[in-house]
Amino acid sequence: MTPDPIDRFSDDRQISRKTLLKAALVATAVPLFAGTGVALARDTGSSGAPLAPTPDCDDGDGPTHDQMEGPYFKPNSPLRTSLVTSSTPGVRLTVSGYVFGRACRPIPGVLLDFWQADTNGGYDMSGFAFRGHQFTDASGAFTLSTVVAGLYPGRTRHIHVKAQAPGSRVLTTQLYFPNEPRNNTDTLYDPALLMNVRTVGSGKEGTFDFVLDVAQNPTDPPTDPPTLPGGSWAAGTLYNAGNRVTYGGVAYRCLQAHTALTGWEPPNVPALWERG
Repeated sequence: MTPDPIDRFSDDRQISRKTLLKAALVATAVPLFAGTGVALARDTGSSGAPLAPTPDCDDGDGPTHDQMEGPYFKPNSPLRTSLVTSSTPGVRLTVSGYVFGRACRPIPGVLLDFWQADTNGGYDMSGFAFRGHQFTDASGAFTLSTVVAGLYPGRTRHIHVKAQAPGSRVLTTQLYFPNEPRNNTDTLYDPALLMNVRTVGSGKEGTFDFVLDVAQNPTDPPTDPPTLPGGSWAAGTLYNAGNRVTYGGVAYRCLQAHTALTGWEPPNVPALWERG
């Protein structure tokens, strides 16, 4: 039997305009969990019946809260949606959701950079294990394959993430797991950043929707990304696929739309730039 595409993880949250828009996205998009329906965050009220759309994206949580970066962030993570292989130890976890702006419309092309501890609570500081970045698709959706983050002294389980919509500032935050004993003692823990998590077979599936502080006025004309043939690469610039820049006297072509960050210079990020 095919599960209900609206996942009833949170019976105490109202259905908002954001939820209704997500339902429409699900009806026209490929399911994030193929064969098992789509797990959506913050989706049903106690009655399970849809409520009238609200006039904006405020469903009680507002823009996603920011949090400290912590000491274990590394720039230049690889472009990938899976942080695991068939031999990676740990309980498998799939995290999915959408990224919305303040007007409750999904945002495509959002850069999401994830990093976390392994199942034993350790961070890889010499390589890029359990580190990776990706971009939301045309419907504003993302999916991350990883394992349940391990524990280490002073912290509850969590996943770090940086989120940046094209041309906007970076949101740095952390995602948390429900029903963790250390949630009550971790001074950084924020219940507004709880994922919805359920057990599926031997693994877990989690959902979380980011709301970025990005204005989405439908009367605003669209902003075209710059075309910079022969220009010099510069941090803070919104680049589109196909844009050409120079860096260190070498020409590069942009492979994916993104807003440049310090540390993401073309020779350092082959997922975003190729020579030529």
